[in-house]
Amino acid sequence: MSRLVACLLSLLLTTAFASSDQTSVAVEALLRLNPEQVEQNAKLKETLSRLLTRTRGTAEFVRLVQHFNIQGENSGLLEAASQNPSADFGVEAMKLILGSNETNLVVATLNSTNSTTVSNCVQVLGNTRLKEAIHFLVPLLSDSSREVPLRRHVTRTLAQSLEGAKALLDLAEQQQLPDPVKFVASSELSRAPWPEIQAKAKQLLPLPAGQNSRPLPPIAELVKMKGDPKNGEHIFQSPGAACATCHRVRGQGIDFGPDLTEIGSKLAKEALHESILDPSAGISFGYEPWQITLKSGDEVYGLIVSETPDEIAVKTPGGIVSKYKPSEIATRQRGTLSIMPAGLQQNMTTQDLVDLVEYLASLKKAGT
Repeated sequence: MSRLVACLLSLLLTTAFASSDQTSVAVEALLRLNPEQVEQNAKLKETLSRLLTRTRGTAEFVRLVQHFNIQGENSGLLEAASQNPSADFGVEAMKLILGSNETNLVVATLNSTNSTTVSNCVQVLGNTRLKEAIHFLVPLLSDSSREVPLRRHVTRTLAQSLEGAKALLDLAEQQQLPDPVKFVASSELSRAPWPEIQAKAKQLLPLPAGQNSRPLPPIAELVKMKGDPKNGEHIFQSPGAACATCHRVRGQGIDFGPDLTEIGSKLAKEALHESILDPSAGISFGYEPWQITLKSGDEVYGLIVSETPDEIAVKTPGGIVSKYKPSEIATRQRGTLSIMPAGLQQNMTTQDLVDLVEYLASLKKAGT
């Protein structure tokens, strides 16, 4: 045994790992040894096992697993990956998992009820830029049981890699790309760094048209433009945009859609643009539209605001609430399109749209 190895062995065997600094020193010392040296020494193997337990889920844990090619530690690797989806060691941890061919834990994580954990797992899978990751992400797009924000997150993640972008375009070409993610796919792929992807996206997933049928810039460009909130307020109140005919701001307007008094504290500018350009992609809870047919032959379209065994109250566009007995209703069906109409941007210039979003972004909770 060389003198260096002997010194390292002495250090490792006498270190109690009482502090994080001592643990880091022990890890660095152990990483100076090659796997064969550790495998042939029972005390070193025991030390490695102790260090793995102490550093679980950290960058040091990932380095140890990788350096010594340790099998059976996917649970700890997944912990590191899902808690650090943007860190180099988190991405490396996921790469190690995907390379192990034991990916059942990844599937289980993606099926978790913890939305943050699922979102982080999606992010770190995308950050690996590996083809294997796409096989886990694509099925989430078509899973209607998943929340729309997650599916849109998956779409953005896929668009970050060439193979993922190709997968999105293949789905679009086969007319299998779900409607709730089409706008996000269009926006993301329109600014992809690969010319062939941009060209095909322009053909299969054109951006929404603005005034005079001119395609709007991608959202990433819209949010960088400077807006005038005063003009945005004027647009909000204008007949063309007609926002005030469905929304209230500080007590003014029609109480039909969500109150926007504090919308700037809830949504970033990117999300505000998305809600205008693709209103049906994320319908807020309680604002699902219903098409109701009465036995009289009349039809009612609106929001069900309350329901009891004796009465159903429906708020119709304009904010009027009408009440019906269940015996009066022949059929009712929940709609998949938002009560907010699509295509509002066609009544305004690109700058008007930016100004409107600037105004909405300024509507924040008092004190923020």
